[in-house]
Amino acid sequence: MPLVSASPDHIDQAAAFLRAGQLVAFPTETVYGLAGDATDDRAVASIFAVKGRPSFNPLIVHLADWEEAADLVLMDRRAKDLAIAFWPGPLTLVLPRRAEARVSLLVSAGLDSLAVRVPAHPVALALLRATGRPLAAPSANPSGRVSPTTAAHVAADLRPAPAMILDGGACQVGVESTVLDLTAERPMLLRPGGVPLERLSALLGPVQSAMADPAALRSPGMLPSHYAPVLPVRLEATEARPGELLLGFGPTAPPGVANLSPTADLTEAASRLFALLRALDRPDHQGIAVMPIPEQGLGLAINDRLRRAAAPRNG
Repeated sequence: MPLVSASPDHIDQAAAFLRAGQLVAFPTETVYGLAGDATDDRAVASIFAVKGRPSFNPLIVHLADWEEAADLVLMDRRAKDLAIAFWPGPLTLVLPRRAEARVSLLVSAGLDSLAVRVPAHPVALALLRATGRPLAAPSANPSGRVSPTTAAHVAADLRPAPAMILDGGACQVGVESTVLDLTAERPMLLRPGGVPLERLSALLGPVQSAMADPAALRSPGMLPSHYAPVLPVRLEATEARPGELLLGFGPTAPPGVANLSPTADLTEAASRLFALLRALDRPDHQGIAVMPIPEQGLGLAINDRLRRAAAPRNG
């Protein structure tokens, strides 16, 4: 398995793989991504193939700075203000695509928009600069399954393996980026994530919230069933039923159970969510029960992921 440390030499080697059209897994502050050259149709198609991802589900383009983003998308004053406030960071902006943008049409699933962000992780930024190209990078896991927050998760899950897996340690944020659509006059939240809605509203004013519409997806992570372990997930649980494992939250959780945050810290809970879902996804049990999480701050993103994990499975 091509799992290596994120040394400067390995980053340069990974960049060479990417320029040659191969795929590389790398850390971001949110989750590990599966990167391909966003300007290479074959590389982007390989991402969909390796993940088993529906081709109508757009990808996020990762860039080294907001000026590179401005070469691909039309950034109005709102977008520039958000970029200054939150980039590098866990915020993805969906913006009108420039006609001259050198990005594969597969990335945006045929839409006239692009989802772009600048990640806040030194390894991710070093890889982007070494590659010198925009990178399309969804989470480095089979489509619909629990997102990886360590390099070991990627190595265990992805088949075939990418050319290289850069190990940058555990992801600090632990849930995917917030996705905000700015293609219309009123901003629309497509996916809650690492930047809480309250912080966006403080800068922009009212922000609408969109429900998943698989017929017209404008963002990654909007499929109704997503981020799912193999075992079924039951939400708003106060205790585990026979055959279930309990995922706790806060000081009222029973002792000895896996607990997202014993002190009810939503930042800690977000960073531990995917790792604990993986740990509880055991074949000797019938389900995972999850205690309630407050619908505020990062709790909005956590509950979004949990509701999708608990949704009826496709197929």
